[in-house]
This record gives sequence, structure tokens and C-alpha cells, in this order.
Amino acid sequence: MLPIRPRRPLTLRDVSEASGVSEMTVSRVLRNRGDVSAATREKVLTAAKALGYVPNKIAGGLASQRVNLVAVVIPSLSNLVFPDVLGGISAELDDTGLQPVIGVTNYSPAREEMVLYDMLSWRPSGVILAGLEHSRAARAMLQNSGIPVVEIMDVDGEGIDTLVGISHIRAGREMADRILAAGYRRIGFVGTHMPEDHRARKRLLGFEEGLAAAGIQLEAREYYQGGSSLLKGRELTERILTRAPDLDFLYFSNDMIGAGGLLHCIDRGYDIPGQLGLAGFNGVDLLDGLPMRLATTDARRVDVGRRAARLVSGKDRAPDDRIIALTPTFLPGDTIRAIAD
Repeated sequence: MLPIRPRRPLTLRDVSEASGVSEMTVSRVLRNRGDVSAATREKVLTAAKALGYVPNKIAGGLASQRVNLVAVVIPSLSNLVFPDVLGGISAELDDTGLQPVIGVTNYSPAREEMVLYDMLSWRPSGVILAGLEHSRAARAMLQNSGIPVVEIMDVDGEGIDTLVGISHIRAGREMADRILAAGYRRIGFVGTHMPEDHRARKRLLGFEEGLAAAGIQLEAREYYQGGSSLLKGRELTERILTRAPDLDFLYFSNDMIGAGGLLHCIDRGYDIPGQLGLAGFNGVDLLDGLPMRLATTDARRVDVGRRAARLVSGKDRAPDDRIIALTPTFLPGDTIRAIAD
């Protein structure tokens, strides 16, 4: 087991050497003083961004210290997934003296850059952020922050420091295997078309790989943009079943639209799971209040938050490969046929 890898924090000297400008001038540019030419200012800002340099907002006497904050960067507060993650983080940090501070990116790489720049300027003790896909500038800032960086929710890709999460490709593939084993063959997909929802994209990739291994292809797809809701799930389900009425299974990219789809099918009198099976993803508490329990995959959200917090707080050490891959858990609920022994 290895500790989180420390890196030497970048200094004004690094920016000075990269830009060919004196440290004093670099300081004036980064403090937004007006007595610097536009050409010199551009040269300094370009070098700082390429290096991933973030100015230190802590007062001079504390410049070499860290504050007792952990930057937690997530894509959404409205998504039902992330409160559980935040709860796990908060629970593990409770006895450490560290406090989580939340930044929200709205699934925007440009906004993630801004959030990270502001948070890192206060020199937190660690960073926990959702996902593996970041802009070049964001990666540079994180790589040169000199603090523990834990990317969460996903392990399908290259990390900056340490990864904690599940394989979404595996989760999609295992759901395909479960659906096929239950005898379904005419399968449709309802999911997000948001280009920055990389985890949903990976699940669909794994799902289609699992179907293809059995010689099956998706017969219909219905995509949406924006946030998820029960109403949107109802509308999308009605749309795909009107267009492809012979489908015998619908796989939803998350539980929220899956729950809406289930309510639509119950209202329309479908025999579930005999005539039509349904499954979602995440295992959110919302499913407890439905007339039938939607089949889904538990993405281990609380565990992900806890394990990440234990790493940034120093309670745990990272494994040699810097990856903590948790096992997604299939929950059959009431909406998929039982598999005969």
C-alpha cells in the first residue's frame, strides 16, 4: 500500500522561468496589477495556465501552510446520486478536523476549471472530484497541486493520482447479461444525450458489448438532454414504446427516468415483468416509494465517498496501482423475470 503521491507545488519562479519574465512581473500580472503590457500579461497567463499554476490566496505568513478544508467537486446538486456521496465523505472526515467544501460544475469542463482554480488558490488539504475526464488546464492544476487528489465514481480511464469508484463498463455489461439470462431479447435504451456525462456513456458501451456477445443489438433508443425527472421518464417511455411497441425490455440510464418509465407502464396496464421488463441504474432511495421495485445497480455511492475521504485524510493508504475498484451490485427488484436455477 502506498501513500497519496505528494508533488512539489509550483511557485512564481516556475512561471517566471516558463514565461521568460521576472518573478516580480509575474506577481504583478497574477495580482491583476495594471502596470504590465498586454503582451507580457498574455505571456505570463499562458505560461501559468500551461503549468497549472494557481496563486496562493492565503496571507503571506501562512503561505507555506494548508487549510483544514477538502475541496469536493461534483457535477450536480440536483442529481440524487451525489448527496449520498457527500454524506459518506462528511461521515469519514467528521473526526479528522477537516471540513468538506463543495464546488459544482454543472457537467461543464470550463466551469470545472474555474471551480478548481478558485478552490486550489486557498490551498486545501486535498481534492475529491467526480469523474476522470478533465480539460488539459484542470489536469495540470491538479497534477501540480502538491496535495492528495482522489477522482471518484469511475475507474475506467487514466487517473491523476488515485481512483475510487466502480467500472461503469462492467456495470453495463453485467446488466446486459442479467437481462439476457432472464429471456429478454427485444431491448430498448432510454438515456441521457449529455456529451459530458461520461459515466452514462461508458455504461451504454458496456451494455451494448454485453448484448453483442450474445448476437443481440438494441432495437430502439430514446435520448434526452438536460436533467432527469419522473415526468421526463414517463414521456420518453411513452415515446419509445409507441415507436417500438414490440420491445420486451427497457434499460434506463438512471433510476429517476426509470421510475418515471415504470409509473407510465403501470398506468398503461403492462404486465411487468412478464410482458415488459425494466431496469435503471444507481439504486437511489426514491425506488422505495414506488408500487413496484425497479431493477437497478447499486453504484456504492456512500462507500465511494467514505473511501475517498479516508485517502485524503490519511486514514488509508492507496493501493500500489492507485485504483480502488468497488463492485457494482445488481438489485433485481420486481421488474425483471427471475432467472431459473
